[in-house]
Amino acid sequence: MFNTSIGLDDINALSRGNMIEHLGIEFTEITAGYIKAKMPVDQRTKQPFGLLHGGASVVLAETLGSIASALAVSDMNLYKGVGVEINANHLKSARGGYVTGICVPLRIGKTLHVYDIKIYDESEHLICASRLTVAILKVD
Repeated sequence: MFNTSIGLDDINALSRGNMIEHLGIEFTEITAGYIKAKMPVDQRTKQPFGLLHGGASVVLAETLGSIASALAVSDMNLYKGVGVEINANHLKSARGGYVTGICVPLRIGKTLHVYDIKIYDESEHLICASRLTVAILKVD
């Protein structure tokens, strides 16, 4: 499903100079069936009470799904993915270390992709369960 000829260095290079870099998100694994990225739980991603901010979890989830769509289209120069709906259930808090997101496709269609993204803490507790729908559009 995913184009694995594109390396982690190339994917992580896309993160420079935008929110992905600012939050410290780093892609760690790309396979044909899933992709993974990690994000620190630190001053950039915590809310005022010292817990991982739910919005940061959603950013990690949407980042994973967006990159997954880029890796799933036939030609990234001709098609782009844009998120149209995301939901997230915040199931447990995290106070430090890293969280890791794993993105698995539920459906890869010609014009619509749907992903299941689960985020875990370093003890492999499920922190957040998310679903993202991405529309595939022709590049202008």
